[in-house]
Amino acid sequence: MNIICKIATELNEFKQIHQLNYQTFVEEIPQHKQNDDQHLIDKFHEENTYVIAKAGDEVAGMIAIRAKRPFSLDYKLPNLEEYLPVKGEFCEIRLLSVKKEFRSTRVFYQLCEKLVELCLEKNYTMALISGTVRQLKLYKRMGFLPFGPLTGEEGAQFQPMYLTKENFERSTKAFERLMARNSVPADQHSFLPGPVPIHAKVKRAFSKEAVSHRNHDFISGLKDLRSQLCKMTDASHAEVVVGTGTLSNDLVAAQLKHLEGDGLILANGEFGFRLIDHARRFQLSFQTIEREWNEPITHEEIACMLKENPSIKWVWTVHCETSTGYVFDISGIQEICGEHGAELCVDACSTAGILPLNLKNIYFASTVSGKGFGSYPGLAIVFHRDKIKGNSAVPRYLDLKMYEENQSIPYTHSSNLVYALKESIKLIDYEKLKLLSGKARMRLKDSGFSVLGDDDYSPGILTISLPLSISSREFGDTCKQKGILLSYESGYLLERNWVQVALMGAQEEQKVMASLEMLAGILEKQYEKRYDYEVI
Repeated sequence: MNIICKIATELNEFKQIHQLNYQTFVEEIPQHKQNDDQHLIDKFHEENTYVIAKAGDEVAGMIAIRAKRPFSLDYKLPNLEEYLPVKGEFCEIRLLSVKKEFRSTRVFYQLCEKLVELCLEKNYTMALISGTVRQLKLYKRMGFLPFGPLTGEEGAQFQPMYLTKENFERSTKAFERLMARNSVPADQHSFLPGPVPIHAKVKRAFSKEAVSHRNHDFISGLKDLRSQLCKMTDASHAEVVVGTGTLSNDLVAAQLKHLEGDGLILANGEFGFRLIDHARRFQLSFQTIEREWNEPITHEEIACMLKENPSIKWVWTVHCETSTGYVFDISGIQEICGEHGAELCVDACSTAGILPLNLKNIYFASTVSGKGFGSYPGLAIVFHRDKIKGNSAVPRYLDLKMYEENQSIPYTHSSNLVYALKESIKLIDYEKLKLLSGKARMRLKDSGFSVLGDDDYSPGILTISLPLSISSREFGDTCKQKGILLSYESGYLLERNWVQVALMGAQEEQKVMASLEMLAGILEKQYEKRYDYEVI
């Protein structure tokens, strides 16, 4: 069951809200009188913001939030402030309701999580509720504290309660724990390399009101982000551009176009060969070392090529070959380049945020805001060692000099994406990911999966080679139906009968291992299905 939480905006959503309001606060809790329409429109409806949970087109649950006084509690408790410990920005939460058929699911916890995000966004310092006495234990676990006397009548009594801003963050963690305990293992768990699962803090940062790219605070924020990116990679400069990893590599290719000498491109997988395509489209002069997918390219081969071809002045390679998980030894290749007077350029789209990067002597390196950085896709990042030389022959959008001279803001930018990325890079934990990947790799192998490579491969990409008797498309489709999203639909993966588990973004160990357990069960059933077919 796919549940989406959102702010109600559509007429059909409000119609269902009134119906649910009636079912809960007339038929179930006798708080209001019955009517023939079986609709109950709240008296504060025009001032309410409704957070709703939707299963398809059906409103499965709702919560209303309102910050305008007087609150409903003002009518029940005269001199309301006298009961409260502090003054501040108050809001009132009302009309919490979940349809009966959804009460044993994650709907309630998802509503609460969305509500917390909204309260933090609006900078409310205290949330007030009239908690039904039937659910006082639950409200207390969420962080709400009781105050004042009970209100209401026999059979429909409520306890006034409050939650402070300081408890909002703690309650978010409580919601996550509650969801983990009260949800089906691996319910809609994503192992995609993009878009990746997004941490709640990153979602909150992204959902802030958009500001102009000429706004002083945004300019300062982007400058700070670029500084953080350089600090974590030891790079000299970083440009942040609205775009994808493909754009970041085009920006690099545009600079190589005007570098003297020939180039060398390494390729042993889909994305190495894509670098070759980038270079061809820019009509660069270059040679290649090409190998079969997942076949190593040795340092000796690279050194030999540079020695025999002194005209080669730059080398371009992926750091991690995303199609397999193979990781190139960048420091070793950098040393070889230094010995032969060649510059090294690196596509780090799948390693930034996954593996520690040292870009101090790297000529150019490209990456993206999604994938290992754990944020939303939409920002292309180019690191560079030296100041960019101007060249008016380069198209404006591909002119890295324009970005350098304008603090990465020559054109319209996205404050939402920038603020989200600033938050996501704070959450990077290389050691935690390495340990999780090791456990995941071992669990997959113990379950009978054939996983490419070993611990020298990327901890963020686990590539599974399925036996020819089991279709990767069928396996991936089955996993999707069970709520586990694998990377398998790209043509290059289908061609090789591979599926991938990407440990990128917000990955919780408990959910990851539960999902891998389900993968093992799906594989076992696929084997049983094949066996039954062979017996027949």
